[in-house]
Amino acid sequence: MTIRVLLADDQALLRSAFRVLVDSEPDMEVVGEASDGAQAVLLAKERHPDVVLMDIRMPGTDGLAATRLISEDAELAQVRVVILTTFEVDDYVVQSLRAGASGFLGKGSEPEELLSAIRIAAGGDALLSPAATKGLIARFLAQGDGDDGRTPVRAERLDALTGREREVLVQVAGGHSNDEIAERLAVSPLTVKTHVNRAMAKLGARDRAQLVVIAYESGLVRPRVD
Repeated sequence: MTIRVLLADDQALLRSAFRVLVDSEPDMEVVGEASDGAQAVLLAKERHPDVVLMDIRMPGTDGLAATRLISEDAELAQVRVVILTTFEVDDYVVQSLRAGASGFLGKGSEPEELLSAIRIAAGGDALLSPAATKGLIARFLAQGDGDDGRTPVRAERLDALTGREREVLVQVAGGHSNDEIAERLAVSPLTVKTHVNRAMAKLGARDRAQLVVIAYESGLVRPRVD
């Protein structure tokens, strides 16, 4: 199955480099290029890519606004957005996750990391780039003060979860894979996947990245300060 990729970056040279890299893979193809966020949204609606590689800073409609528009469109529910940033400690990282991004990747990442991120995102398990530590994300989530127009998640929202689903959510927020969680909780990976899917459905999360945001914003998981 070929992964359909949409490139959104205002720098033509970068788009060209990304296209060559993506098209060189037998299981991927670039289905469009956008030079700003508005064009990215239009192409997403027209071509329904599996993954959008979205630059955060673009003229006009920026990547953050475009990500929010895509994630809020029911017809684009299967489209995953991976934010590309110049610095992985970008102030927009937490806002990107809240806007619906499945994760983020530094533009200085190795080609293998970018390709891996695309495959992970297409599989619905996108979270963070290999270079981004859990502590970094925790700090950004802790600094988020709702100034992006979103209402912070209240702890009461977690009341819909079972005790086991809460345990799994804590593990997901720690960046652990299904296999790792299964080993930690002494259950099967299939059972973990079921709990994750149920938690996403109950909390209205698009993917694991959104579960992490909810876990921190609700206070279920506390940011590390070390």
